[in-house]
Amino acid sequence: MIDPVSTIPNLGPASDASFAKAGIVSAQHLRDLGADAAYTQMIKAGTRPHFIGYYALVMGLQGRPWNDCQGAEKAALRKTFDKIKSSAFCAKEKGHFELEAALDAIGVIEKRP
Repeated sequence: MIDPVSTIPNLGPASDASFAKAGIVSAQHLRDLGADAAYTQMIKAGTRPHFIGYYALVMGLQGRPWNDCQGAEKAALRKTFDKIKSSAFCAKEKGHFELEAALDAIGVIEKRP
């Protein structure tokens, strides 16, 4: 039997659906990806980024309670979160522009001046 994502500390049943939307359907798959790659996938799949959700995930993968993150560790995670968020949105926008260019090339949408 596959352990759902929600078997990881700090993650509940709603997490199962959010991670599944990003193609992550088991706790082991999430562990294998790691927090940063998994959270990037979630953002690209449409999950709204939220810092507390990110650091709760990081803490959960370490077997720690979500509120165990404080001080310098929390500040460092905030910097990582901001980078993940920025890169995920840039990749998402790039994909959008690439799709738009492809549709334009085959005449599905009007060319922009």
